[in-house]
Amino acid sequence: MAAAERGDAHALFALGLIHATGRLVEADPVAAHMWFNLAARCGLAEAAEERRLLAQEMTPAEVARAQRLAREWLESHGLPAAVAQAA
Repeated sequence: MAAAERGDAHALFALGLIHATGRLVEADPVAAHMWFNLAARCGLAEAAEERRLLAQEMTPAEVARAQRLAREWLESHGLPAAVAQAA
C-alpha cells in the first residue's frame, strides 16, 4: 500500500486487480475502477484498458462513484502534481 500511496502506477494497478478479481478481498468493481483509474492517470495504459472493460459491466452510478472516490483519493494523498492535474 505504501507504494500506491506514493503514486506507483504498478502498485495502484495491482490493487485494482485485487479488487476486480476478489483475491484477498471481496470483489468490488467500484474500488477496482478507482484503482485502475488512478493507475491510468499515472500513465499505465494497461490500467486504462482494464478500467474501460470494467466500466462496461458497471452502472453509470457506479462509474460516477468510482470516479469521485479516485478524485478524493488524489486530493487526500497529494500525489505528484502531474498526476493530480490529470484527474
